[in-house]
Amino acid sequence: MNIKNKIELLAPAGNFEKLEIAINYGANAVYLAGKDFSLRNFSGNFSHDELEQAIKFAHANKVKVYIACNIYSRNSEQKAIAEHLKELGAIGPDALIIADPGIFMEARNLVPEIPVHLSTQANTTNYKSVLFWEQLGIKRINAARELSLQEISEIGLHSEAEIEAFVHGAMCISYSGRCLLSNFMTLRDSNRGLCSHPCRWKYSVVEELRPGKYMPVAEDNRGTYIFNSSDLCMIEHIPEMIKAGITSLKIEGRMKGINYLASTVKVYREAIDRYYDNPDHYEVDDEWIKELSYINNRGYCTGFYFNDPEQIIPNYERLQKPKHRFIAKIINDGSGNYISIEVRNKIFKGDEISILCKKGPAISDKIRDIIDKDEKSQPFAQPGSIVKILLNGQYSKNNLIRRKESV
Repeated sequence: MNIKNKIELLAPAGNFEKLEIAINYGANAVYLAGKDFSLRNFSGNFSHDELEQAIKFAHANKVKVYIACNIYSRNSEQKAIAEHLKELGAIGPDALIIADPGIFMEARNLVPEIPVHLSTQANTTNYKSVLFWEQLGIKRINAARELSLQEISEIGLHSEAEIEAFVHGAMCISYSGRCLLSNFMTLRDSNRGLCSHPCRWKYSVVEELRPGKYMPVAEDNRGTYIFNSSDLCMIEHIPEMIKAGITSLKIEGRMKGINYLASTVKVYREAIDRYYDNPDHYEVDDEWIKELSYINNRGYCTGFYFNDPEQIIPNYERLQKPKHRFIAKIINDGSGNYISIEVRNKIFKGDEISILCKKGPAISDKIRDIIDKDEKSQPFAQPGSIVKILLNGQYSKNNLIRRKESV
């Protein structure tokens, strides 16, 4: 199969460590942001110097970088946004992600050489809207999450703009992610990167004349989750997304940890590559489903892609707890079977573990020894420490180590 226009795998990078993990496990492109003007102010993000370093690092690994500047801005921010855009123009990202028409206009005036991708926040739901933005200079649109694959395919037939669509991750309960719950309940503006996620809280109903009497809506022993949506997971439908004319498959999660990021990027990388290697005999690997079950999720669904109403309501029976705990990251390629690791959760000598490598199923192994900074053997190591461990196999830098947890 001709892979010249092979679909892109786009991964989140909330900080430099996540950038390295996304690239290590096979992302073609990453999206990230500076300290201001994006929708994930709590994800760490990058200073200007870090953005420059991130772009250089990614480009050295033949990975593209898209920088989000997708808030809806206020009058007082216009000068600062203009300066931010000029600074971005000097370091050369592959695209800017923008929602606000004013910021888009400013970007076209100040940094016309940088392509602009239209954020999902812009609510692009039809091909006439895409044509409007395309005529103004948009290169790519991130399709509204409310669209079906059929609708996305129809947009592609009418427009030359690239189409980006979410393939995995949390689904916002509000229209194209534009929510006011956080504003009203916590005074934190979700459309400016400060969402407190009140849609994930537990709720009860109180009738006006019965104060203090909390009435169930539709609850189980975990509580009532009126707004809680299942997570999107399209791992079983990669061929359908490719055939819909989508340019880029986007993984949600700039605020998620590196265990989530490594698992999702690895799985979708393998699925995409398998399809292009042999599209006529493509099959979903059970290992992919298993791997995605190891990360935190609210139960998986296919969202709006197939117009299936059962997929867009909460399913309380599918709330998942991960079966594996992320315990360490390998920080060098090691000498012999000793490797240096950064401990994230307490580890013990004798732990049965699995190693998430770049390709293939996770590999089972055992911690045979733990050596501290003084070169002394220890029975355990605490989070935050850097130690050497002895394993049966040899592994690579940025491979992640997990331990099976009792459920």
